[in-house]
Amino acid sequence: MSTNPYAPPTAAVADVNTGVEYAGFWIRLGAALIDAVLIIAISYPVLYAIYGAEYFAEDKASFISGPADVLISWVFPAVASILFWRSKQATPGKMALSLKIVDARTGKTLSLGQSVARYLGYFVSTLPLGLGFIWIAFDARKQGWHDKIGKAVVIRSKAATTQPVTFEDA
Repeated sequence: MSTNPYAPPTAAVADVNTGVEYAGFWIRLGAALIDAVLIIAISYPVLYAIYGAEYFAEDKASFISGPADVLISWVFPAVASILFWRSKQATPGKMALSLKIVDARTGKTLSLGQSVARYLGYFVSTLPLGLGFIWIAFDARKQGWHDKIGKAVVIRSKAATTQPVTFEDA
């Protein structure tokens, strides 16, 4: 630690000292699946009540069925995600798996601008065959393109066992 009061602060490093690490592809996929199931469980009954069974028909001609469809299928998930990121640093799926979304530079809660940019970044990550999400598996900081766009990282508590493995005849 620098004794110079004018020196810039050093970045916190996720290692043994901080007890956190970057969350990888598979655990984040699990969190996304939990979130998808929750959104479907909330939105589908409402869409069915408004539009009926025709909404779910395979031969449906239009991509969007009306204003309620836009609100329920597009606006609600965006607003809910951003509110969860800002208030809990995680969506329900990430909370269930003890993950947090934080500012990549400071480790603090994302700003509103970062949250909106990160959410819009989902579309960028999705468009080229989901490559922006697959990127998480290969990136050193486990960032997808949407994380990079929003200047965010997803972290989790470092995996630790309560007792080391020992053998009697060793």
